Amino acid sequence: MAGLTYDAGALIAAERNDRRLWALHRRALDRAIVPTVPAGVLGQAWRGGPQPQISRVLAGCRIEALDESRARSAGAACAAAGTSDVVDASVVVGAAARSDLVITSDEIDLRRLGDALGVDVRLQPI
Repeated sequence: MAGLTYDAGALIAAERNDRRLWALHRRALDRAIVPTVPAGVLGQAWRGGPQPQISRVLAGCRIEALDESRARSAGAACAAAGTSDVVDASVVVGAAARSDLVITSDEIDLRRLGDALGVDVRLQPI
């Protein structure tokens, strides 16, 4: 298993106690793979708590900051794809840079961004 990036759909699946997500997460951690959660994704899924399952999955993840460089790259990705969702774009930009598999509930939009950037984004629907 390569690296993993979780989008908001993955975090929401964790909160719903989705068995597929938890099995995948456990396999990753067993293989010393630390999934990445872009900070904007956390903002999309977090509603102030208590969200115990999201908190539990985040304990095994790395939160990726949306710094100036990533924000510019995400904005450029939005322009290239003709979209406006900077969070989706930040998922694609980061995952492409790391060659991560993205666990997502938004396959169509992420594929569109990857296509516009000319990168093959590996997606696993959840």
